[in-house]
Formats: sequence, C-alpha cells, structure tokens
Amino acid sequence: MSQLLARLAQISTRPRYAFMLLSLIAEIAGRDGRAGPHVVQGNASMLLRDWLCDALTPMGGRDPKRVALTERVREEFAGQGRLPGDAEEARTLIDDEVRDRVRTSGKTNLSRAVTELVKAGLLQRHYEGYRVDHPNRGAQRHAVYTLTGLARCLLARQAPPSARPARQGELAF
Repeated sequence: MSQLLARLAQISTRPRYAFMLLSLIAEIAGRDGRAGPHVVQGNASMLLRDWLCDALTPMGGRDPKRVALTERVREEFAGQGRLPGDAEEARTLIDDEVRDRVRTSGKTNLSRAVTELVKAGLLQRHYEGYRVDHPNRGAQRHAVYTLTGLARCLLARQAPPSARPARQGELAF
C-alpha cells in the first residue's frame, strides 16, 4: 500500500482523487481486478463510468462551485418558467439537473485520472459492447477497467464472495 501511495504521488496531478478512484474500482472489481462495463447493485444496472462519477460526487457537495451551480440552475429554471410551485418538486428537479451536470463534468475528471493511471501501469482500459471488444471507444462500447501492478494490492482487502465469518469453535481457513 505504501508503495502504491508513493507511486500515485509521483504520477498523478491529483493523487487523492486517483486513490479514491482505484479504491472504488477495487470495490466492484472481480477477483481478476476487472470492473465494468456495467455495475449491478440490487436491481439496478448502470454503466461503470456513471457509477464512479456518482460515487465520487458527494466529495464535492460542500464545494462553493457546487453550491453556485445549484443556484445557477435554480435561476435558469425560474427564468424559463420550468420551476414547479411545490418546493419539494422544485428541489427534486434542481437536484436531478445538478446531478446530470456534475456527472458530465465528472466524466472528464475521471477520464483524465484514468489516463494517468494507465500511463503509470496501475490500470488497463479497454471498451466492450456492441459487436466487438476494442481498445478504442465508440459504436456503443463502454469502458472496462482492470487493476494492474501495484494497484492489485487493493484487491487483497476484499473478502471472497463465498467467505463467511467463522463460528465459535470453528477454524477459519
């Protein structure tokens, strides 16, 4: 872990963000370190990049830019006459629009961080989807990330899916 953190400090312009990103990928990756193109949680399925952006979104919740964005969206909707009279509906509509805008900009940040991690040998990226898997995106293909190199130490922190805690009187293997 200490070697991974030292490597991130060397290669990344935003090492804390890169570490959070690697940790989230490790959280949903299989034993082979591969995550994507879809993340399934409960009954919902979403694209890996959308899930990563949504998972990282709360980190900027108190950021003055986020607060300003919320106010800007409120003013835009009010100016266009799209703001409902009910306060709860208005808040939901504004929150949805802010989430969509943050997700769009978050994908740019995510792509930048992934590119740094790929160059550093901590992550591999390819695209899967319609017709043929391919190293380049497009044609309805979606990102798949695989942890490599030092980043694989994050996988060791996960318990195997079949693991259960040992009961009293049993030996855990």
